[in-house]
Amino acid sequence: MKKIQITKEGFDNLQEELKNLQEVKRPFTIDKLQKARSMGDLKENNAYHAAREELGELDGRILEIKHVIRHAEIVETNTGDNLISLGKTIVVDAGGTTRTFQVVGEFEADPMNGKISHTSPIGKTLIGKKTGEAIEITLPSGKVTYKIVSVK
Repeated sequence: MKKIQITKEGFDNLQEELKNLQEVKRPFTIDKLQKARSMGDLKENNAYHAAREELGELDGRILEIKHVIRHAEIVETNTGDNLISLGKTIVVDAGGTTRTFQVVGEFEADPMNGKISHTSPIGKTLIGKKTGEAIEITLPSGKVTYKIVSVK
């Protein structure tokens, strides 16, 4: 089985999420399901069907997290070099606009908060580059040129 690369922070966050799902959310949802089941006719009981669907989604997320944790390869960030790799934080200049990214594993990516996957178009292009280099990335919105300002 292929290893899933992830940062230590991402791994810890997944473990915390799994614990919360198993110890808090799942028991609460099972309780809701049991209460809805006791209301009578299950065919027309919307609360029952909603609780069953919620439980199914929770169980799916629990299985997904367990899979990632079981196959995780925690990548340690090498702070001693200037090369972009998983776990590094990068500051880029895109035509006068400064943006900060952290390159993370695909299961911890959150582009709205500056966490980009190493498998994304931007992440793939940035990996292995260093401070001072300029790169051109083709995005759905068009071509963007980034000048790498710093790598931490």
